[in-house]
Amino acid sequence: MRVLLDECVPEGLRVEIPGGHRVATAREAGLAGRKNGALLAGAEGRFDVLVTTDQNLPWQQSVVAFDIAVVVLRARSNSVLSLRPLVPNLLRTLDIIRSGQVIRVSS
Repeated sequence: MRVLLDECVPEGLRVEIPGGHRVATAREAGLAGRKNGALLAGAEGRFDVLVTTDQNLPWQQSVVAFDIAVVVLRARSNSVLSLRPLVPNLLRTLDIIRSGQVIRVSS
């Protein structure tokens, strides 16, 4: 799975996602500073899933219109410490999510 970490997700979370997935940050992918629709459009075709903590993204964009899936992480904060407990559920979600879907992951 080709995974893109949104800018609101700490880069340190990438080490929590095992090597079976190719993980890049928005900055590494040249997508830094892009918001919502522009980010999804730029990621489309290059990544299978966008991982974000932006709770509003699914309401602001019609994800089904893009060839990418979105995982929204829900935690107390967007620190690695707060997000780390979500990783097992995130990994299970990466196994089942399909393009156009939005799945929220919480503890």
